[in-house]
Amino acid sequence: MKNTEKNNANKATDTIQERLVSYTSDLTYDALSPAAIHAAKVRVIDTLGALIGGFFGEPCRIARHLAATMPNAHGATIIGTRMKTAPDLAAFVNATTARYMEMNDGYHRPGVMAGHPSDSVTPLISVAEFAKASGRDLISSVVLAYEIHLRTADAVRISAGFDYTNYICMATALAAGKLLKLSPAQLVHCVAMAVVPNNALAQARTGHLTMFKAVASGQAGRAGVFAALLAREGMEGPHLPFEGKAGWCDHVALKRYALDVMGGNGNPFKIMDTLIKPRSSGGTTIPSILAAENVQYRGHINNITQVIVETYQRAKDQLGTNEHHWHPDTHESADHSIPYIVAATLMDGTITQRAFDDAHLKNPDLRALLMRIEVTANPEFTALYEQVPVKHRTRVTVLTNDGQRLIGETGGEFGDLSDVNSDAQIAEKFHRLTEDRLGAKRVTALLDRLWHLEEMESMSEIPAALVLE
Repeated sequence: MKNTEKNNANKATDTIQERLVSYTSDLTYDALSPAAIHAAKVRVIDTLGALIGGFFGEPCRIARHLAATMPNAHGATIIGTRMKTAPDLAAFVNATTARYMEMNDGYHRPGVMAGHPSDSVTPLISVAEFAKASGRDLISSVVLAYEIHLRTADAVRISAGFDYTNYICMATALAAGKLLKLSPAQLVHCVAMAVVPNNALAQARTGHLTMFKAVASGQAGRAGVFAALLAREGMEGPHLPFEGKAGWCDHVALKRYALDVMGGNGNPFKIMDTLIKPRSSGGTTIPSILAAENVQYRGHINNITQVIVETYQRAKDQLGTNEHHWHPDTHESADHSIPYIVAATLMDGTITQRAFDDAHLKNPDLRALLMRIEVTANPEFTALYEQVPVKHRTRVTVLTNDGQRLIGETGGEFGDLSDVNSDAQIAEKFHRLTEDRLGAKRVTALLDRLWHLEEMESMSEIPAALVLE
């Protein structure tokens, strides 16, 4: 590494910056595998479904209200409306709205904390609309953003005090730069202006959570788009953003690293490795939801005397250990609490957005059941979670006052969160999230267009099809 520092001492760029810019400049639609193209379409469909489903959430409403005060007829659309604002502000609103429902995709490899790569999708749709890009351009940019995000996450584990949305900012900046047709020299400045001034703290998703949990994704998307727009106008970014004395490697990544392997030329693209969520809740809670559903409890929750949730260590540590997991006071804290979502699932039979409304959060029977739920780490399940391919084994055992012992399991042979969704499952989820607001006929027509995204000549077609009347 000393040689690297010496070689870069008198340069404006460092090796990671050069690698990212070179990869961004060289990647073309024709270089993508059919599987990667299809995966990108699936993630666009999935993310837009989550956006429409979460459209009326409070942080989404606040973001739209702010953007409405800054109209820009030549900018990008606030999806779900006919309003346009600056591309970076549209990215902020659209990413916040898509993130709110907790229905976006996720990613896990042992030892890797990568968050939700789909946070980049709606910012890129905003830029694609603004840049008058095609469907093929959008697909390429989405695959690129996933590749940068996940290859970086695999290579480093950022300091515990920093948030995964730092990957989103970096990936969105470069993918937006590609949509804006930035030159390699402009991309150098673009990534520097994303990496140096935008290092989000993990406090946004620590302890009792607030609505900013979703907004953090919008903020990262906005910062990435803004960096690309600045570079387009000729702004210069800081030198040596990764490997400089005060750079990202030594202070956020806490290590020097290389990105030797990237998708293409026979290497698979990382976009195919992300997981599609089947329920509206924090990703690590979903195995507990599915196991609780499989209990198939039919009685009143007051008749339950004890619930034992056996899951993997990471799930227990993150979402089933602290005081706020048994006393969630917001939507955001509740959907990141294993005890809460298990109690709500046993009460309602499944989890929908209704599970996080005030009627549920303040329900005395549900609150009482929380105190009878125990979350434990099963060593066998932990071992399965820490291997590749990952298995999300979880078991929920329900004991009742009439002597019943009911068990529900998920993961591995019981059906796993890692299992690839069929196109029919993706379509069913999209219908479920959007049909009440768009109508079945519009949803069917929209899905048909999105499955043929590569044939679209203009990305303005997407927001126009999603206006809520």
